[in-house]
Amino acid sequence: MPFEVAWRILTYQKGRTALAVGGIFIAILLIFVELGFFIAVPQGGMLVYNHMRFDLLVASDKYIFQAESWQFPEARLATVRANPDVAQATPLYFGNAKWQDRAGGSRIDISVIGTESRSGVFGVPDVDSQVETLERADTVLVDSQTRSIFGPLTSGRVIELDGHRVTIGGTYVLGTGFLGLGVVLAAEPNFFRIFPRRPRDAVNLGLVTLKPGADPDKVAQSLRAALPADTQIFTRGALADHEVAFWTTRTATGLIFGSGLVVAFVVGIMVLYQTLATQITRQLPQFAMLKAIGYTNRKLDGIVMIEAVLMTVVAFVPALAAALAIYYVIRVQTLLPVIMTPMQLGGVFGIALLMSAISAFLSLSRLRRAQPAEIF
Repeated sequence: MPFEVAWRILTYQKGRTALAVGGIFIAILLIFVELGFFIAVPQGGMLVYNHMRFDLLVASDKYIFQAESWQFPEARLATVRANPDVAQATPLYFGNAKWQDRAGGSRIDISVIGTESRSGVFGVPDVDSQVETLERADTVLVDSQTRSIFGPLTSGRVIELDGHRVTIGGTYVLGTGFLGLGVVLAAEPNFFRIFPRRPRDAVNLGLVTLKPGADPDKVAQSLRAALPADTQIFTRGALADHEVAFWTTRTATGLIFGSGLVVAFVVGIMVLYQTLATQITRQLPQFAMLKAIGYTNRKLDGIVMIEAVLMTVVAFVPALAAALAIYYVIRVQTLLPVIMTPMQLGGVFGIALLMSAISAFLSLSRLRRAQPAEIF
């Protein structure tokens, strides 16, 4: 019976109910979008790392995030290799170059990653299958997610990187993360041909693979004791925590999208509260009549709560559909890994239900004004 009464109240004035549902729809959609960005940005910071094979990461003590990793002496990796639990320690180099077509035109910033071609640190089949191509002199592989402004990424195309002539040997599928609009992968000798002034004894990162059965936490602790203070050691878990903390607390990401979540939540509460409060005020005589025929305050509270949940659920479905469409556009345009996970879906639905419960609770004070004596 409370459900039927709540349904009749909502359908009695369809225009007002539709307007309220529209407001809640916008609030839920904002929550979806803000939460999507809030989660995807740290994942974007881990995108390249997640496609690399390593157990520990050696970085400079000044390391901020991947694109600002700074450098440390390559000799530190010799110390790492001396550890009996270390199977491999591979240097990784980052550089920023100007991409230009041989025919001239715009010079576009692009990131260049240098690595030992046969180290196997990239867990990407397209890279593993093109090792011989990568080893050719003045040949590079280009990430297929590189923006279209760089022109066609066809094999055999000759371009210039910082004025050095190189040939595109092929492409691979990984993603650029926050390294820039495009990423080029080069074997170590080719990397230093592109950047001849770059000191060879300085690396950006060291990717450490451990022997089977080795405990990453214990080895990391041992390496920290053996290495000087100019380096730091990350386990994969610690690296993920560092990236999440950086993007959510030390950049505008946390402030903008985190505060956006709060604003969307508050907007949804206020829209729903105003709708419920207005309906209760307009229908006080009807609620008083229900009290007169035996409805308790608890039952009337249930009616209001059901109204709030119904409007939220009705608004949630189109908001979900719209969010999926927006997520697709964001992925295509920004290449951020904005996806709808079951946990995210359940989280937003839970937030929406909490929003409806708070709104209903705030509006119950007006319901207490419904007195049966006032209708006689």
